[in-house]
Amino acid sequence: MIDPQKIDTISRKLADALPAGGQQIASDLRQRFRSILSTALEGMELVSREEFEVQKAVLRRSREKIEALEKRFPANK
Repeated sequence: MIDPQKIDTISRKLADALPAGGQQIASDLRQRFRSILSTALEGMELVSREEFEVQKAVLRRSREKIEALEKRFPANK
């Protein structure tokens, strides 16, 4: 799940990057940016770095077990 604080930071940076005339509507745009970013990122089904590393370790152990089984029980060729 994406950290809402990071979405707020990105939306604030987008609003702050507007020209001086656009700064007047920065608060409204910041809210809209936050909403758009949240919706887009939630649709991506992203995982945290920690969860990614856990899954990577699980996959590595699974591959090691498969390789050991393949050595123990060679496939007929």
